[in-house]
Parts: sequence; C-alpha cells; structure tokens
Amino acid sequence: MAKKDLDWSNLGFGYMKTDKRYVSYFKDGAWDEGALVEDDTITMSECAGVLQYAQTIFEGLKAYTTEDGRIVTFRPDMNAERMINSAKRMEMPPFPKERFIDAVEQTVRANADWVPPYGSGATLYIRPYMFGQNPVIGVKPADEYQFRTFVTPVGPYFKGGAKPITIKVSDFDRAAPRGTGNIKAGLNYAMSLHAIVTAHAEGFDENVYLDPGTRTKIEETGGANVLFVDQDGNIVTPKSDSILPSITRRSLVAVAKDYLGLTVTEREVYLDEIGKFAECGLCGTAAVISPVGCINDHGKEIVFSAGREEMGPVTKKLYDTLTGIQMGHLPDKEGWVHEIC
Repeated sequence: MAKKDLDWSNLGFGYMKTDKRYVSYFKDGAWDEGALVEDDTITMSECAGVLQYAQTIFEGLKAYTTEDGRIVTFRPDMNAERMINSAKRMEMPPFPKERFIDAVEQTVRANADWVPPYGSGATLYIRPYMFGQNPVIGVKPADEYQFRTFVTPVGPYFKGGAKPITIKVSDFDRAAPRGTGNIKAGLNYAMSLHAIVTAHAEGFDENVYLDPGTRTKIEETGGANVLFVDQDGNIVTPKSDSILPSITRRSLVAVAKDYLGLTVTEREVYLDEIGKFAECGLCGTAAVISPVGCINDHGKEIVFSAGREEMGPVTKKLYDTLTGIQMGHLPDKEGWVHEIC
C-alpha cells in the first residue's frame, strides 16, 4: 500500500475524488449485488424522484489510521440502523445492515491509499447515501433507487485547536412537530441553509433551534446535537422527538457514564435555564465535540462559566476519552471500533 502524495496535515474539510465508490441499484422490488466502480458521475431522468420531491437520505462516518497501523471506523452498525430508520420514514427500501457495513468496508479498502496516516490530524470521511432515481411526476415514492458510498480525505475540523464558538438562537424552526427532524434526510439540511447563511452573515458560527411548538426549549443546531455540563460536572442532554439521534452524542453519554462515572440526564432543557450551566458542546462526527463559549439570544449573551476561552474541563475529558478509544489509546470496552484492514 502506497499512500497518496498529499499534504495530509493541511487538508481542508472538503470533497476530493478518490479511486472507487460502491453502488447498488434497487429495481423490481430488490437490491442488486452492488459493486465498486470508478465513475463518480450519476446519470438519471430529469424527472427523478430525488430531483422532484427530495427523496434522499444519507449518513456520515469516518475511517482513520490507529497508532499501530490499522485502518478502522467507529460504530458503523449504528449508522446502518439509523439509515434504515430514515429509509422507512421516507418510504424508501431499507438497505440491509450487514450490506451497509460491507459497503463501507469495501469502499474504504478500495481507497486505502487515501486514508490519512496516524498523527496527521486528518481522516477519511465516508458518505453513504440513497435516492429515488426513476421518473416521478405525481407526488409519491419512487420505485427505483440507488445506494452509493464514496469517501474523501478531510483535514481536522478545527485548525489550531478546538476554540469555543458563538452560536445564536435562530428565528427559524429546524423541524416540524411530528415531522422528519429525527431522521437524516437531505430535506432537513436544505431548509437550514438560509438560516446558517444568515447566522454567518451576522457573525455567528451556528444556529441553535428551539422546539417549534412553544419555542421555549433547546433542541439542536443545524448539524449537531447539544450537550450541557452543570455546575457539579454532570451531563444534561435535551430530550425531544425532533432531535436527530447523534451517534457521537450517544457514545459520549456512554463514555460519561461508564468511563468517567458522571451522572447523565436526558430531559427537556429550557432556554431560560441554560445560563446556569458551566459548559456547552455540540456533538457530531466532524469534530466529536465543538465547545460553545456563548449563545446569543437576540442580543442577550449567555456565557458559559467554564469554556469561554477554551474547551471546558469536563468537555475536554469527554473528548479525550472518546478519541482515545477511537485511536486505540484507551480500552474499547464496548467493541465500538470496527477494524477494516
């Protein structure tokens, strides 16, 4: 195996075409065997279901090189299960769990030269996705689908360290009550684009969304779950049927309980109480935890007492423990690390 000649330590967080991608077609009620292909282009009808009615779902995970030279990924079974749930909600044929994991393995192995070396700070981002491809003019689910997986090397989400970010309380709603907020559908992200462009134009890093029913409770941001740390060093996570079940957040919760001995409470978190918390972080695949220093509520700054200038102490312990498990520095008691080659 000969690594690609890239400046691994200075990669950005963007797309770069790699050698192979995995493709499987659903037609006449069944998925075909699937295969690795070199062609990164997609040809389909102008009336394809995905183009007309946004019938598309996706996942995101990473492969990386451990200190002992193995290429591994993290809890792909959870991504497979979440994608199955997304497919069911969108009236799409679920791609079987074992085949999802196999597709991830095949794609990573075929692009092993693109997996960044240990210590570079970079990883191989993995994007499985599915969409309706046959012509659909009436409002209904498609009959034919593609499941695809591609990979691309990406740099660290934070250049120069995880500095606390400032986010704003959005005037927009992320999801409707009893809508699709709890699945990973492209349409959820499309509706957030105007809100994030607006936030950036106003000098903020991200939005935090409130519950659409009462607009009094914290839900999540445009791309991550939220986690709070109280003054006693214990974890509080917002509870809502509209929140996407982040695999990173669920893993951090387990780390807090089983590795660090912290108390974790999942409950409704009200906007008017968040000033009482010591720390706040956003949980996601890209950065594991993005520390939040301040939440701006229409001009009122809510500053967290630990974490304004740098990642707070409890958030740092969570980050170091989870990444330590991923990289093989700490024992993987739960069998989360999935070896590919």
